Amino acid sequence: MDTIVLENKFARIGARFKVADRPTRRFRSTAGVVSLDVGNDRKGEFFEIVSGPEAQVDVLDVQPSDRHLLLLVRESGEKQKFLCGYDERHWFVAAIPEKAPVGTVRQAKEALKPVEVQIAQARSGLNGKARNRRKNAAYIRQGEWFFLPAPDFSVEDNIIWENEPLVRGNGGKPHWAESCCRVGGQLVFVCSHYPNGLTQAQHRELLARRPKAKLWGWRTMRRNPSVYVKGHIRHPDHKTIVLHGWHRVLMNTESQAKAMRNVAFLD
Repeated sequence: MDTIVLENKFARIGARFKVADRPTRRFRSTAGVVSLDVGNDRKGEFFEIVSGPEAQVDVLDVQPSDRHLLLLVRESGEKQKFLCGYDERHWFVAAIPEKAPVGTVRQAKEALKPVEVQIAQARSGLNGKARNRRKNAAYIRQGEWFFLPAPDFSVEDNIIWENEPLVRGNGGKPHWAESCCRVGGQLVFVCSHYPNGLTQAQHRELLARRPKAKLWGWRTMRRNPSVYVKGHIRHPDHKTIVLHGWHRVLMNTESQAKAMRNVAFLD
């Protein structure tokens, strides 16, 4: 791994890059021992990688004006691609699903869009830069969440929840929806010890083995439900958006990558 070359390519998008022996905080990891995330020091945010001696790290594409680049990591026979870039207020790292044939930043952005989003933008006739604007004719995006207009969706008022979180299950900061309605999904029990949730049977078995686990601050959530929201959507790292009418919520495809295989959409 040529650290100087990597530093120069990250500098082209206005970012700092470091190589470390161990992570400064919890990292997103590939299938092997390579891990990559955004750290923070007195100078601000920086990209940091922790890797073994056999790992190869290369930059496939750099888009300085867009402040994004595509990183390829080879280690132990595995390949993993990461989109590194700047979104509104902070740098981010997003793992790209292995099944996507990606070689450029533009292709990586498309690969992170769920099928429903790709269909919606095709129907809207979006092309070029319009496809990746945070607000366009097909959707509104806030971070990793896409919101698709759902004009035909209706729900009784007594099953609308107010000020509800949208979380990935990986301990990240939630996005808060002013009004929310869930349809389907699997009921799970969630706490800090089990952020991805336990099914009812798993939760019952755990409490039978460890009675003190009852005190772990459990809450019930839905794993992979269909979620609809409207009103203000807030997050400390993003500009608040306002959704007029119901919108379907879809998470980007990062959870399909091996690097994120332990992350679930919990709501």
